[in-house]
Amino acid sequence: MAKLYFHYSTMNAGKSTLLLQAAYNYEERGMRVCLFTARGDRRAGAATIASRIGIEHAADTFAPGEDMFARLDGKLREGGVACAFFDEAQFLEPEQVWQLARVVDDLNLPVMCYGLRVDFRGRLFPGSATLLALSDEMREVRTICHCGKKATMVARTDGTGRVLTEGAQVQIGGNETYVSLCRRHWREAVRDRPEERGRPAGQGPS
Repeated sequence: MAKLYFHYSTMNAGKSTLLLQAAYNYEERGMRVCLFTARGDRRAGAATIASRIGIEHAADTFAPGEDMFARLDGKLREGGVACAFFDEAQFLEPEQVWQLARVVDDLNLPVMCYGLRVDFRGRLFPGSATLLALSDEMREVRTICHCGKKATMVARTDGTGRVLTEGAQVQIGGNETYVSLCRRHWREAVRDRPEERGRPAGQGPS
């Protein structure tokens, strides 16, 4: 039975590597797969999924407002598809995640999504929040903080090492922009500003 999978982590945990390895396993057995990545992510070039260890694969792209059910239904009508893979899945809109759930339920096509859980402010991406709510199976892809503990947060820097606490939720970048940290060191990096977490300064947790 087909399922909706969500593999989530912080930055630089090897999500794209795992995606490409899983897709290769299908293709090695003669099965057709569909790969998608966010249209705005051009770090590896347009319409390409690449890992830090040097492997890459051509991919289709998705953008806000597109109907992913219609697109995957069209792919299935073109010929057999064994699985659909989505890199940078945090950039999916909530409605698009619901469309992927319909793909799984109504078209019986497995969908595997790989993405970040939270942004640099410690807030869930809308697409990730919906994936956490709807996915049949979830897996945390782990990486470590500089202290050796599991990294669960990501900090954004300005390129000189200064940590940023304000800005748009979406800003494409790699090691020059983001660093993965455990919660303690993320709190130290952002100076644990409660106003950045959406509650008044000086107000403790209820």
